Amino acid sequence: MELTTIASGVLMASEEAEPMGAGEHAIPILPYMPELIFGLIMFGIFYWFVATKVVPNLEKAYAERTAAIEGGMQAAEQAQAEAAAAKKQYEDQLADARAEAARIREHAKEQGAQIVAEMRGQAQAEAARISETAGKQIEAERQQAMVQLRGEVGQISTDLASKIVGESLHDEARQRGIVDRFLADLEAGSIQPEKLGTGEGR
Repeated sequence: MELTTIASGVLMASEEAEPMGAGEHAIPILPYMPELIFGLIMFGIFYWFVATKVVPNLEKAYAERTAAIEGGMQAAEQAQAEAAAAKKQYEDQLADARAEAARIREHAKEQGAQIVAEMRGQAQAEAARISETAGKQIEAERQQAMVQLRGEVGQISTDLASKIVGESLHDEARQRGIVDRFLADLEAGSIQPEKLGTGEGR
């Protein structure tokens, strides 16, 4: 419609210019009518082609480019957000791992101290048991040695005592009493074994 309006205006201008130039050449500003009409038609075709083909394609390409840029920006922002979230998750996991390691070390330290205390207590108890057993064994051996000594020295003591006290030791009760008294004096130090040996030699 715009093309028709332009063409009508050009035709009216050319018709008005014809009386002024009657008998002379046409106005040099305006081209010949066929050329003008052809040019207007070609311009209209070109305008239609640009308006219907080129401009939509350009707008489409521009829209796609804009969408691609916006999509890239959104993707970059999303990737940045995901990276920040992953970093925070990693830092949280690292903090949890450090806390867990510290807890494990503390627990191991407590267990080690408890084990050392238990081992020390067991060692002390074992040492006390061994000491007690050794004491009992020593006491038993001492008692056994005393009994053995009493049995071995019995006869010798009887003979020596009979010589010293001048009494007969055939009576068992008297013999036991004299032997006990002799051993008691021997343990107390009242009678020296050297003297007994000297007396026996005499």
